[in-house]
Amino acid sequence: MLLIECPYCGPRAEIEFSYGGEAHIDRPGPEVSEEEWASFLYLRENTKGVLAERWRHAHGCGRFFNALRDTRTDEFKAFYEMGEKRPDAEKKEGEGA
Repeated sequence: MLLIECPYCGPRAEIEFSYGGEAHIDRPGPEVSEEEWASFLYLRENTKGVLAERWRHAHGCGRFFNALRDTRTDEFKAFYEMGEKRPDAEKKEGEGA
């Protein structure tokens, strides 16, 4: 079982949480083409390595937060509140310093 740390409630069992998809995706404006809209809806990074994800503490405080998780090992690297920037210490693989 995974242990997920809600930034608001502390560590809890994974069964209390719902996965919300990739984090930090900007919704396009109203003047977007059909191709851009389809890209927003369906295309994601599918990173092999550290990925920023959105999670919800569904059976707890009900709040959303972000987490960095290594998709190869399921190991969580960091947890942070919505609106905060992705932690610099856990950059995407291949990014420079």
